[in-house]
Parts: sequence; structure tokens; C-alpha cells
Amino acid sequence: YADPLELDQNSHIGTPGMVQALRAGSLNMVNALGSGILETRALLAFMPAICRHILGEDLAMPSIATWWCGQPTERQQVASNIERMVIGPAYSRLPFFDDNGQSVLGSSLRETARDSISDWLATDGHKLVGQEVVTLSTTPAFVDGKLVPRPMSLRVFVARTQDGWQVMPGGFARIGRSNDVAAIAMQAGGRAADVWIVSDKPVERTTLLPPEENFIRNIPGSLPSRAADNLFWLGRYIERSEGALRILRAWHARYAESADPKQPLLAHVTDYLETVDIDVEEPVPSSLIANINSAIYSASNIRDRFSPDGWLALNDLAKTARRFHSKIHAGDDATHAMTILLRKVAGFAGLVHENMYRFTGWRFLAIGRYLERGLHMTRLLAHMGGPEAPDGSYDMLLEIGDSVMTHRRRYNVNTAALTVMDLLALDPLNPRSILFQLNEIHAEVEQLPNASINGQMSPFCREAMRIQSTLAVMTSENLSGDVFRQLEKDLERLSDILAQTYLG
Repeated sequence: YADPLELDQNSHIGTPGMVQALRAGSLNMVNALGSGILETRALLAFMPAICRHILGEDLAMPSIATWWCGQPTERQQVASNIERMVIGPAYSRLPFFDDNGQSVLGSSLRETARDSISDWLATDGHKLVGQEVVTLSTTPAFVDGKLVPRPMSLRVFVARTQDGWQVMPGGFARIGRSNDVAAIAMQAGGRAADVWIVSDKPVERTTLLPPEENFIRNIPGSLPSRAADNLFWLGRYIERSEGALRILRAWHARYAESADPKQPLLAHVTDYLETVDIDVEEPVPSSLIANINSAIYSASNIRDRFSPDGWLALNDLAKTARRFHSKIHAGDDATHAMTILLRKVAGFAGLVHENMYRFTGWRFLAIGRYLERGLHMTRLLAHMGGPEAPDGSYDMLLEIGDSVMTHRRRYNVNTAALTVMDLLALDPLNPRSILFQLNEIHAEVEQLPNASINGQMSPFCREAMRIQSTLAVMTSENLSGDVFRQLEKDLERLSDILAQTYLG
């Protein structure tokens, strides 16, 4: 699991590139790759001879008597003393009582089975070891109101100090549930217990924490491009889900009134939803679930840079969406469900906004949200804001943009093309408008690393400013379907430039 690039590609706990770094000599690893061989049973058979050869002395603490069955003499020793042996995988790193039945206790074999042991050892001897059956020590255990003896194993720990290795006081014990040695395994009902060594005098309190009267404020390290990529797409997936929820809520609210999906406005919106892979025949579409799952996957890759409460809120959103997917019906039922999911999305966004430290990673998450929201509104206005739009399109746009009350306060006229375009596209104070998103993107871009090099703006910063200034000087009369379609292409290109600049 150490390196998903060169070893197990499904590993989520490894460090990509670690093997290459080791190969290049850029770092040293205490538990080096492949050191698991030191724990295998086969090596135990050679440990006494290795110790005498390297150190010129016997082992300070003998291990379990072990014979590797890849050698004729050792193979015969195991076969001749089968009743005192345990035979198991040579390259296993687990004790025989904890290896899920891979090992065979010789004394438990029937007489007829023992006759075939020699053939088994001759055929697969290089894969097997024989080990002397260990009689475990016992410890008192409180069972059914009385003390009884139970087999016990003790695992101790050592720490590396400037004076060498030091055995830590205490350890970790496993206690069997019966007198059977195999019952010590956790899978067989064994129990775990901490082992403490009581001192006869006060123990000095040690801590790795720095003195409270002094502290050092660490300089934030560089943000890995993989983390920035996941934060950026987390923002985009969440905003994409919210946009879909707002459109679906408006669609189902109107469907509940007319019960006719072919009504002009509903059919017009359905055509748009098909372009973004949303099927209105599913009250809670599968594509919405997929976007939320993608957000969870992105967040799972940057848990160390992400709000714990935000993670819980995100999983709660996904769980609720999956439950609604199989139970909700079209119309009022779906409208209510979308409102609940929108509140959960808003809760997640609020937690992220209020709880996350404003480091570079947060800016990538914010840019992802602003960019996706800008694309969402741009596509909607291009599809529903033209002269051929059915009656009710502008009212629906205001509802999707959560701007109904704002429109009533700002304009003393009924809903019209010019006022809707002004509020949803050009108003710098409306957090749902396209210009608002571009202003926020430009503000965050200026805080990113290398936004300006030797007095020159980076390509990403320059493109963000160009798009923002182009829209800022427009008026409602200038806006058209062609303008919005070009703006959509510009925003998509801006995403590509960000990926080339920071995420490549």
C-alpha cells in the first residue's frame, strides 16, 4: 500500500512517488519496502544461525522452534514429530492461532491423515514450515462471576532512543475465551487488554508538546497539485448538484400544478435538462447521486485538509439523496425532497465557509464553486432567456436563481427580459449572478501562488480578468444567446487554463 503509482494502485493510504524517491536516494525509510519478510515464519528457522554468523553469539531471546520444510532433514524432522508440530504457510506473518485456519495442528489429525503428511511435505515443502506447539502462559480472567485461567499472549513495544532501543513498560495482551490456544485469536472470540506496569514511585511526566509559554507559527507548506485538484472538483461537484436541485425543484413544483410534462415551459426545461444528463422521469435522478458521490470521493482524498463537520454534512447529504432516490414520486413529493436536499447542501457550504482555514486549498475549492455556478447560470440564461422562451420562463429563472424577492425590491416592473438579465447576469451584488462569480474568481486568483511573476500576470490571472472585464462593461441590451454561449466557452477554457497552470 506504500505507493499507488508503482505498487497497489487501489491504495488510498500510500504516497504517490515514494518508490521513485527511495530509488533516487532522496529519503530513507525505517520500515523499508519488503521488510515484511523479517516477520515471516520461514525466516525464524534461520534466525539462530544468522545471529551466530553476524554477531558471533546466540539469540538473546529464543523464538519458537521452527523448521523450514524446503530442506530434506528438516522435512523429516517435522514428519517424524507431527504430533508436536503445527504446519502452516512458510511466508505467513501471523501466529498459527491467528491465521484464520491456514495452519494445521498435528495432534488434531486423524491417524489416516497423518500417513499423507510426508507426501504433502515432499510436494509443497518449500511453501511450509513446521513449528513446535507453544504452550501459552495463563492469566486470571473473570468469567461468570469467578476467576478462571485463560491462555494469554503479550505483545511488547520498543522505542528507539539516543541511547539505543528501550523496551516500553507494559504492552498489549490477548486473552482467550476458553482453554483452547486457538481461541486467543480475535476472530475466535479472544479479547484484548492493555497491560500496565505499576511503579513504586511517582513517574516523571513526559510530553512531546512544546512548552506552553513558547510557540512557533509554522509557515504553510506547498499545496500538492493532487490536493488542489480534489478541492477544486469538490467545489464544482457540490455546486453542480445544487444547480440541478434548484432546477428540479422548480420543474416539479410546476408539474404538480399542471400534471402535464409536455406543457410548453416544462418541455422547454426538460430539453435543457437532457443536455446536462438529468432525466426528469427520475424524481431524484441517478446523475444527481453520481455528482454527490463524486464530491464525496474528492473530499475523501483530502480529509486532512477538510472540515470534519463538512465531511459529516456531505455524507448526510449523500445518504438522504440515496434514500429519496428509491422513495420519492414526481410532483409535490419531489419538490419537498429537493427543498430538504438544498438545505443540506446549504448546510455543507456554510460549514465549509465558516470552518475551513483560508489557506490556498480553500481558494481552489471556492474557485471551483464560483466557476460552476457561473457556468450553471450562463447555460440557463442562454436556453431560457431568449425571445422564443415560453411564458413563465423569466419567473422560473428568478426562482432557480433564488432572486424573486430581490427582483421585486429592485425593479418597479413585472418580470421582463431586461430586468432578469440585469439581475442574474450583471448585478455585482447578487451572489447568484454571473458577474458576481467572475468578481469572486478574480479576487481569489490574485491570492494564488505565482498569480504575478516579475510584474506580469499569469495566463490564468490574465484570462480571468479578461472574462470579468468583458462582462462588466455590458448592459442588458447587449446580452443574447450568442453572448452567453461564448461566455460558456470562455469559462470552460478558464477551467482548462487553471488545470494546466496548477493541477498538471
